[in-house]
Amino acid sequence: MSLTIYNTLTRRKEEFTQLTEGFVRMYVCGPTVYGHSHLGHGKSYVSFDTIIRYLRYIGYKVTYVQNITDVGHLLGETNEGEDRLIKQGKIEQKHPMQIAEEYTRSYFEDMDALGVQRPDISPRATGHITEQIEIVKQLIEKGFAYEVNGSVYFAVSKDKEYGILSGRNTDEAESGTRVDVKSEKRHPNDFALWKRAEPEHIMQWTSPWGLGFPGWHVECSAMSMKYLGETFDIHGGGLDNQFPHHECEIAQSECLTGKPFVKYWIHNNLITVNGQKMSKSLGNFTLLKDLYKKYNPLVIRFFILQSHYRSTLDFSEEALQGAKSGYEKLLNTVRQIRDVLSFEYRDLNQFKTQNPNPETILLTKFKSDFLDAMNDDFNTAQAIALLFDLGREVNVGLSKNELSIETLNAVDNLFSELGGQVLGIIPSNVDTQSGEGNQTADLMQIIVDVRAEVRSQKLWSLSDKIRDGLQKIGITLEDKKDGTKWKRQQ
Repeated sequence: MSLTIYNTLTRRKEEFTQLTEGFVRMYVCGPTVYGHSHLGHGKSYVSFDTIIRYLRYIGYKVTYVQNITDVGHLLGETNEGEDRLIKQGKIEQKHPMQIAEEYTRSYFEDMDALGVQRPDISPRATGHITEQIEIVKQLIEKGFAYEVNGSVYFAVSKDKEYGILSGRNTDEAESGTRVDVKSEKRHPNDFALWKRAEPEHIMQWTSPWGLGFPGWHVECSAMSMKYLGETFDIHGGGLDNQFPHHECEIAQSECLTGKPFVKYWIHNNLITVNGQKMSKSLGNFTLLKDLYKKYNPLVIRFFILQSHYRSTLDFSEEALQGAKSGYEKLLNTVRQIRDVLSFEYRDLNQFKTQNPNPETILLTKFKSDFLDAMNDDFNTAQAIALLFDLGREVNVGLSKNELSIETLNAVDNLFSELGGQVLGIIPSNVDTQSGEGNQTADLMQIIVDVRAEVRSQKLWSLSDKIRDGLQKIGITLEDKKDGTKWKRQQ
């Protein structure tokens, strides 16, 4: 089947076709860097990372842009309050740009640990003030924006298509918006393109309307169109950004250019805690850095991908422990395959079969089913279930000594390709990259070293006791000329 994507703009799954054959241009709203990343950020960026991985895997040349919001994201439902970075700077008694630098580094550290590949372009809002001012100027000239006391607002009533993404019309937006009676806006649902800066405001730039700073929404239009063009293939972001942020992006961009802004809108759903959205504002968030102290980051990635990106994912310690157990089972299958294939541990005579065909366990069908799952709006939950199905087949084959070396090589390649390259959950070196595997390897090396010392003292009964004890728990020691090697039993 061909790739289908649920398009929030049309509210249905659509067959994916590119604007330019063979190329995909994609923009995803990046973090506002005023604090460390929490699990909700992890769900969003792991989801989009997997989408990018899959698009590249099936042959598209993807240009992926993900911004850094380091100015202009204002607090409050009406986006009229204090800049988030300035507020955090006051709390930590640091310059806002120091806050931005520290938490940008922290964000990329957290994403690297999750196996999230870096964007091709990662522009910052503060690096694109000129482009934002130019957009605001043109919107005023075209009659879609107005200036009041050094601030500029987009006149939502001038855009007949406003609400096309969220389904909210201007009356609904106005009735659901609380605005101070002293507001200088002409209508409650108009939004800020440029804000006047008070003298004490730390972050401000010169503009035709005086010293000020950009609004949150205009930055994404400026950066996405600068690097991807006035119309591009995919725009992604969290479901909570659908309104007002993405709605405002569409309004200002299409009124500016007179062209469709984005062909496909993709929104990932949220992490919940006891059914409530996880967020910093609600105080129910869990930082990724804290989770990393207890779990291998790839367990967290696995946990996220076990649910569809458009589904909510409820967080609990029990759910993460369950994901950890499931992930380790999957890795153990890969370890067993690689142990057999390792030159040190395998005896080729053990694995001679009458049928050395790599298709012994129908690998072509497993791959086809995996691709069908991913082509169905990136259904990672079903894709992971298929990896477990493959693992069960392999384990049965290994226990019956029915799998040839050729078949095991083909299976290992398939796990690396689908579980590694696409889903990002099967590392190339399992024991090095799995927290549990690495710990086991370190522990076993200590035991091997202690036993070597015991043998040097000719304490043979104690040496045999260590060997036999490990044998009972499924670990075999092999004494060779170049030292003792260990392996898991099949």
